[in-house]
Amino acid sequence: MSRVAKKTISLPKGVQLTVADSLVTAKGAKGTLSIAIDPTIDVAIDGEQVNIAPRNPSADGWMRAGTTRANLNNLVTGVSAGFERKLELVGVGYRAQAQGRTVNLTLGFSHPVAYQLPEGITAETPTQTEIIIKGLDKQLVGLVAANIRAFRPPEPYKGKGVRYAAERVRQKEAKKK
Repeated sequence: MSRVAKKTISLPKGVQLTVADSLVTAKGAKGTLSIAIDPTIDVAIDGEQVNIAPRNPSADGWMRAGTTRANLNNLVTGVSAGFERKLELVGVGYRAQAQGRTVNLTLGFSHPVAYQLPEGITAETPTQTEIIIKGLDKQLVGLVAANIRAFRPPEPYKGKGVRYAAERVRQKEAKKK
């Protein structure tokens, strides 16, 4: 049985959750998000508490309920506080600049890289070597951060590249003569 599914989700002030058929919609201070849920899962809203349970209490049903509970919790957190991911650029001449819906990156290639941000995602560059990606959808924020990191992942010898803020890069020892 899933321990995650048994936890209730507490709704923060200003967040409304509505269930219509297999679509759950959350409205909050930051915006509105909706997600389709499995029809074999029951979502019960009791005031400021949300309970999730499977209709069929088998192991598979509890697994689906746990996943649904985690997704709904991310939905509620997204519309109330939002999500952010920080990236750092390490390397001589590596720079980033956010201009509207585009992040311009100079990563040591012969050409600059212009990454177009999807709808619902914003990017800030407090310094030339930092990028902060913000949005309501946790999955989309992580996907954008991973796409930007994929342009120049950290290499193991000098550690140069784009990395997450708390990421540790294990460096290899150089060849000996």
